[in-house]
Amino acid sequence: MAAETIWNKETVPKVMKLVTTRLQQRDLITLLLVSPSIHRTLLSHPSLWLVLDFHEMSNAGDRLVSALSLPRYRNVKHINLEFAQDIEDKQLENVKSKCGDSLLDLEILNLNGCQRISDKGIEVVTNTCPKLKVFSIYWNVRATDVGITHLVKNCRYVVDLNLSGCKNITDKSLHLVADNYQELESLNITRCIKMTDSGLQRILVNCSSLQTLNLYALSTLTDEAYKMISRQPHLRFLDLCGAQNLTDDGLSCIAMCKNLVSLNLTWCVQISDVGVIAIAQGCKSLELLSLFGILGVSDRCLEVLSSFCSNTLTTLDVNGCINIKNRSRDQLLKLFPNLICFKVHS
Repeated sequence: MAAETIWNKETVPKVMKLVTTRLQQRDLITLLLVSPSIHRTLLSHPSLWLVLDFHEMSNAGDRLVSALSLPRYRNVKHINLEFAQDIEDKQLENVKSKCGDSLLDLEILNLNGCQRISDKGIEVVTNTCPKLKVFSIYWNVRATDVGITHLVKNCRYVVDLNLSGCKNITDKSLHLVADNYQELESLNITRCIKMTDSGLQRILVNCSSLQTLNLYALSTLTDEAYKMISRQPHLRFLDLCGAQNLTDDGLSCIAMCKNLVSLNLTWCVQISDVGVIAIAQGCKSLELLSLFGILGVSDRCLEVLSSFCSNTLTTLDVNGCINIKNRSRDQLLKLFPNLICFKVHS
């Protein structure tokens, strides 16, 4: 009898905690219904209830309000609403009015693809989460500088910001981000087509802790901004796909980022062997490099890359580089024996 008691009161709860940490949210909620004892055991572990994941779900706004009204989600830290349906400003207003206190500890908010959210929604939701560290609002054409103004006013600790595809955001937003988030570690401004050198330069001057920088498809930027990337000693991931104004001079400055492990130069059409050789000599920890579609590079840059990066490169894309003659899989493996991926773009 004593052994059974120990089993029920000590062993089962420990096993349940170990098992349930690996379960999806839906399975965890289903498990609550199995028995009263399991229900009590699960609720006794607050760490199981720190994430709410409604990505791609229908009626997500009402689901969010219902979940946050439950005591177990009182200290939620991560909410994922990526491409969730029925998320609008009014749902976020309901969250604030009915259960805003549950968001006081929120650190990660993913609103990617929630295109019905406007600056008003950004104001409402950021006003309730002062501890927010990660904010992602990819592909939202309704967001403007007004929304980013609310973000920096309400959330002082953001270190990871994804504004990819927010086409109505301008340099004003980058100035605000640079002036308020000097500890920023990750920034994605892919296809933010109203951005210019001015906005990026302010970021690069003020935010010296960047580790990830996505500048995909920003054709308006020039070497005046690209050269200043050299001020980022901690930068590890840099996406410059489509940087049509980037020259060898700009790339040679970027080569000063000694900690780069991933560099995407796809369709950087002004680049030649000179710039790539500078990268090879400066960035000796490089693991991923895409030269896709660059006509100005030849076998010469591959030879130098092999001399400096053969032990680290695992991904190299030279498809479309018609002046690189020796680019079959076997030929590349002779130069880079650790390659496992030969195509970044398909």
